[in-house]
This record gives sequence, structure tokens and C-alpha cells, in this order.
Amino acid sequence: MTELSGRQYSLESGRYRATISSVGATLRELTFDGRNLVVPFDADEVRPAFRGATLAPWPNRVVDGTYSLGGVDYELSLTEPKRGHALHGLAGWLEYGVSEQSADRVVLTATVEAQAGYPFRLELTVEFSLDDAGLHWSVSALNTGHLVAPFGTGPHPYLIAGAGHVDDWSLELPADSVLTVTEDRLIPLDLEAVDGGVFDFRAVRTIGDTFIDHAFTDLARDEDGATIVRVLDASGSGVGMTWGFDCPWVQVHTADVPPPAATRIGLAVEPMTCPPDAFNSGTDLILIEPDESATAGWSIFAI
Repeated sequence: MTELSGRQYSLESGRYRATISSVGATLRELTFDGRNLVVPFDADEVRPAFRGATLAPWPNRVVDGTYSLGGVDYELSLTEPKRGHALHGLAGWLEYGVSEQSADRVVLTATVEAQAGYPFRLELTVEFSLDDAGLHWSVSALNTGHLVAPFGTGPHPYLIAGAGHVDDWSLELPADSVLTVTEDRLIPLDLEAVDGGVFDFRAVRTIGDTFIDHAFTDLARDEDGATIVRVLDASGSGVGMTWGFDCPWVQVHTADVPPPAATRIGLAVEPMTCPPDAFNSGTDLILIEPDESATAGWSIFAI
């Protein structure tokens, strides 16, 4: 019997191990010398809280599940009922097939079929590979429909620095600006400078009891154009995530959930090609022409 999270693909390279689940092209486990780098879940478990999922054709939220494109109004199913939004795209529960597989690499494919609210067809290709530099994860979307398709993507891993919880760890997040949101529904408001405020993690510092569920942008980059986020424990070891210009945004979430559920057990770090509600704002929204494609990628590594 196939596990609830789908078929399992085990990858190995050097000191890294990863397990990929076929439902949602999900990173279910990632370890370095046996140490968890992401919050795992059981193979025969319904994936909790989009943990490790590949998000497409949009990351984050479409507010009220409605948007307009080319003078046409569309209405998506509300998949975040408590807040009344369409959350994290349409691919999170798709069953992906495998097109290539080796000891350290797997390539998964699925189709987002044209449907009510999103009458566009996309062929998604998600690649996971391991090497000495860590896990490399990329998404490519090919528009096989007849209309220009709105698109965004990103991953949803919860990073683990070490023992303890988010409060015990330190964060280095090289972002100059944060997108403020409403407290109740997390609807985007204004872009503000982080300067010296609660969301300023440009210099590494302890997260403590700070609540974060915000998108950041104006990202600093190294000489190769890479943004690097680091989550560290008290000893200075931990986990990092890096990506290039294809993701000008990153959502960070401290994974707060009401008791008795386990809360703040990992820090969600989600590089994104566009911000929340980009289907309405148009900010950094990718428009894929028929027979054209868009690609984005990111990597996770041990520190």
C-alpha cells in the first residue's frame, strides 16, 4: 500500500540524506550526518502545514480567492477557510510522477490542469539533487495551454537549527524591507524598511518570542548574486538556505500554532518569485506565454 504522502524517493550524497514524497513534490526529510535540517513528518501521514511542499502556480495567498487578468475576473476555491483566501497554489496535493531517478537525484512531473478560477494548463517539473554543497531544488513550469498564464512559485520547508525551538535560535535575514499585513487575515498592506525594528535581522540575532509571518524583499546578495539566510543554534551550527535573482522575495514564519499542538518547532523560510497576493497587485508576477516556461530554484545546506 502506498503511504499517505505518496511514493518515497531516497537520495544520498556524502553526508547528506533526503527523502522526497510524490504528493506535492515534497521534501519530507533532509539530514546532515543524521541531524535534521528540516522538520520531517512520517511517510504515512497527511503532510502537515504544507511542510516541505512545492508551491505553484502561486506561493502564499490570493486574497479572497479573486483576481483579474486581461480584463477577465476569476474566482478560486478558498483553501484557507479561516482567513478566506486561496492558499499556496494548486499543486500541493497533486501526485507527481517520476521521470528521472538516480542515487542522488530525482525529477518529478505533474500537470496543473485548466480549471475553474485558473483556466491555464502548466506542466511542472520539480528536480531535487544532493551533492557536497547540500540539497538543490528547482521548479520549472511550461505553459501548454492557449492563454498567458499567471505564475509564481516557492518551497515551504521548516528549517531546524538544532535542539530546542525557534525561540532558542538566531536568524540572519539580509532583507531591507518587510511587507506589513493585517493582523487577522494577513492581507498585504505596505512595504516598510526594517531599520532597527522587530523584523530587522540583517545582523544575526536571537529570534526569541518574536512572531513572524511576513514577506521580506530588497534582499542583499553576494558577488555571485546569491541571497543567504542562516538559522543558527547557540553553538553557531545550524542550517542555511540560498537562492538567486529568480526569487526577489522570502516569506518567513515562526510556525506558531495554538496549543496543544507542537509550536515553533521550525522556522519556515520560503523564497518566492512574487509576494503575497501578486495575482492582484501584479508585483513580480510571472506571465508565461503559451509554449514558454519559467524556472526558479534554491538550495539548503548544513552549517
